[in-house]
Amino acid sequence: MINDVQPFDRETAARIARAFRPARWHGNRYDYYYTLAKLRSDPLYPGVLAALRGCDAPLLDLGCGLGLLAHALRGDGQRQPYAGVDIDAGKIARAARIAERAGLHDARFTTADLVQALPDHRGSVAILDVLHYLPDEAQHAMLDAAAAMLVPGARLVIRSGLGDDSGRHRTTRAADWFGHLAGWMQTNPRRYPSRAFLEQRLHAAGLESSFQPLYGNTPFNNWLIVATRT
Repeated sequence: MINDVQPFDRETAARIARAFRPARWHGNRYDYYYTLAKLRSDPLYPGVLAALRGCDAPLLDLGCGLGLLAHALRGDGQRQPYAGVDIDAGKIARAARIAERAGLHDARFTTADLVQALPDHRGSVAILDVLHYLPDEAQHAMLDAAAAMLVPGARLVIRSGLGDDSGRHRTTRAADWFGHLAGWMQTNPRRYPSRAFLEQRLHAAGLESSFQPLYGNTPFNNWLIVATRT
């Protein structure tokens, strides 16, 4: 169990975010300020890093965005091969360029529509803030496919807002809709999975799962789910 997970301290957040600064002083700093703010405020990456420590299986990051997880992993001393996939071609292009400039070892990025098909992979899988953007059938397919990718000792790490009747859930929905309206996310939220659904689906796939609140100092209903093959 990962207890009381908090965001990175200011020094660690600044060190990781530094890779996202533009190459020239007059370049666009949007990605830099976005990643810096996220690292300082969201406990996502400390939680995921703790969940993956001690596992050297290749990692597939579904919906990787700018590939921030790859930078956090390397900063944490984790060296497992990393593959990031996202539907947003612009983010993937920037992710690849930034990773190359930062000298990230064994990290690659690919554009793909995860609703249509998932890449071939054997190892660990990360699904971070992705499931609620998928329709029901695509959620089912992604979870089943990710479970099938796990090799002995590998881990499926999910961060998701859970669907329930809490005020945190309502706040999460509002923030995600705003993210779409602001243009950061290409699609609207579709359905937030419930804890009961995830437990049932992962159990049916032969996985044992643990659930941990990943609130940090945020008002959101975010949880960290870690599953392994029983």
